[in-house]
Amino acid sequence: MKHYEVKFIELKTGEKIAYREAGDGDKTILLVHGNMSSSVHFQPLIELLEKDYKVYALDMVGFGDSTYNREINSLHDFSLDVSEFIKELGLTDLYILGWSTGGGVVLETAVDLPERIKKIFLLSSVGVQGYPMFKKDENYQPILDQRIFTREDIAVDPVQVVPALVAYTNQDKSYFRNIWDLVIYNNAKPKDDDYEVYLEAILKQKNLVDVDVALANFNMTSLNNGVNEGTGRLDDVKAPVVIIQGARDLVVPPVFAQTSKEFFGDRAELVMFENAGHSIVTDDLKGLYEAIVTRIN
Repeated sequence: MKHYEVKFIELKTGEKIAYREAGDGDKTILLVHGNMSSSVHFQPLIELLEKDYKVYALDMVGFGDSTYNREINSLHDFSLDVSEFIKELGLTDLYILGWSTGGGVVLETAVDLPERIKKIFLLSSVGVQGYPMFKKDENYQPILDQRIFTREDIAVDPVQVVPALVAYTNQDKSYFRNIWDLVIYNNAKPKDDDYEVYLEAILKQKNLVDVDVALANFNMTSLNNGVNEGTGRLDDVKAPVVIIQGARDLVVPPVFAQTSKEFFGDRAELVMFENAGHSIVTDDLKGLYEAIVTRIN
């Protein structure tokens, strides 16, 4: 895997955002990662894209090498740094891609900066009505009619949150390797050296509870998602959307992509990778590259 220099930019949000930059093409692509990751996870894709495009990949606030100076409560909060990054660098006619949690973030940015965003790629993205979390029973199984969404409840979740917080405190690579092997690299695994780099990046995350709170409360539609009535901001997404989804995704199952497509209607195209999971960068890098570049006009 080719490695790219980490650069920094100070934003009006009070954060110092780390990013990677490559290529010098006429068209510009910005890559926004998801939970438990950073811009490092995009490096294989950057290596392909940089031949013909200008490519940026940033670390969101609280991830990777970026600062974490404020509490984040929503995906829109995360998007404020992305929007400021775009404005500070003077990026226009931008193709923007968000992976997983990053998908919701780039949608929020697209609403705030409609004149700068040309097309949106949602890669294995959180759905437009959020990512539900549930209370757990005495056997640690989800109680499907009891959603949790407050910071207080999420912070003490005994399955998805507390063990991960302990692993972050202990810088426990093996914990995260097991998680990724089970649900993200369930189809194919990266090379050992690359995997080590990814794990090092994962361990830098400082904002897990913020992310889970943001995902549980995310709802850009105008329909109640079981937690809130929604912001209705989906109607203000002006750029066309490409939803790229792995049929074998165990983190964000295909139903999330299909539901998002229903909400977008003709404004979105759904591209399904039948043999890929949550990390299409790992499972079918060349196919992903082709899916992106054939939709850049």
